[in-house]
Amino acid sequence: MYVTTRDQQGPASRDAALLQLLTGLRGAGYSFVTPTPATHARVLARPDRAIARTTRDIFGWSLPFDRDAIPAALLSLMTDAGIVEDEGALCRSTVRVSSLGPDLYLHSAYPTESRDAVFFGPDSYRFARLITSELQTMPPPAGAHVVDMGTGSGVGVIVAAHLCSKPSLTITDINPQALRFAEINLASAGFAATAVLGSTLESIVDPIDLALANPPFMVDESARDYRDGGGHHGSGISLSMARMAVARLAPGGRFILYTGSAFVDGEDHLARELQAVAADAGCSLRYEEIDPDVFGEELENPAYAKVERIAAIAAVMRRPSA
Repeated sequence: MYVTTRDQQGPASRDAALLQLLTGLRGAGYSFVTPTPATHARVLARPDRAIARTTRDIFGWSLPFDRDAIPAALLSLMTDAGIVEDEGALCRSTVRVSSLGPDLYLHSAYPTESRDAVFFGPDSYRFARLITSELQTMPPPAGAHVVDMGTGSGVGVIVAAHLCSKPSLTITDINPQALRFAEINLASAGFAATAVLGSTLESIVDPIDLALANPPFMVDESARDYRDGGGHHGSGISLSMARMAVARLAPGGRFILYTGSAFVDGEDHLARELQAVAADAGCSLRYEEIDPDVFGEELENPAYAKVERIAAIAAVMRRPSA
């Protein structure tokens, strides 16, 4: 059940409408796999992609639509949720909906240019596969405390919750809009979590059995929170989350990190830094390149002038059992 303490006549009623919208789309068999922004732009540049013709066009491709192009019940829910933006004679949804496994996820409409945008894309699918592979191989104990750091749309915590027995779920993010969407997405998937607004784990009291993170790892000229990783070629937040997470792991606990690493002269600086973090915490580290070349277009930016490639990375740190 979706539980909220928000004013039932204000934000809570809009959230309830969004939850009903996800239910309606699921009942209609909706699905949409979200590509990279570069692919999205290429598809929308085609001459036949000016106006939405289907719900996938509206909620997936973020195309403008005529009000008659969408079922009246869905349009009513969109209006109640406050996500209909007028563009002259046409309208546009301010949210997207993507599918991953059995679940649908609300996130920000394309293009994700605002500072509080909630992103979902190919990294979300890779992150989900990493969590699934790890937890199917070694399931957490029943009642495990799962913490999704920088939850975004909630992909990590939802995928993990499906694979855990009666977990206790906590989500964190610095973006209130991300926590809002994650709570709705959790409710749609049949779960609930304690939401923590902030960039640290200080207010989380219980030891952590499973920590998850898919932090931003790019260098973003606009310094958008959902995209800019800070530090050395975007590795700052990944390292900060790793240090925080391993310090709070229960005996036998794990930290699963999906991130990216910029290679300079063939060297993987992130690997060396994470090895040091794991060693200092007395944890083991399994580190793997799961895609050797992602976001190649970023190498054209000055911040990546010396970078050869950006790799997608899986890192799993584990504290020994007591």
